[in-house]
Amino acid sequence: MNRPLFTLVVALTALAGCSTNSIYQDQPLVAKVDTGMTQEQVRQIGGQPLAVSDRTVEPGTCFDYKLTHADHQQPYNVSFDGRGMVDHKSFMTCAEWSHTQLKAREPSRPSGGGGY
Repeated sequence: MNRPLFTLVVALTALAGCSTNSIYQDQPLVAKVDTGMTQEQVRQIGGQPLAVSDRTVEPGTCFDYKLTHADHQQPYNVSFDGRGMVDHKSFMTCAEWSHTQLKAREPSRPSGGGGY
């Protein structure tokens, strides 16, 4: 997939999730965790994560959480740089975040189309 198309897919996916994820905006992990916080500060806010994994694209660590509201569950991750400081959070698992980062780093491939 070429980079502009990939960017569009990611943007549309994020927009589609906005309405669903808005029900979680008041949850402490979403509302209170900010870039630059330590792992301990995040644990104080969100509790023990479901899983802790090493990041695969950039050095660091990632915490997986599951947000719950009524009958809905939503994955949520908080990602830490090599110094242990929050540098990303999103409504996806750590594995999905790593995959997204990896795809974004892939070089653009020519889209073909007849070889003019």
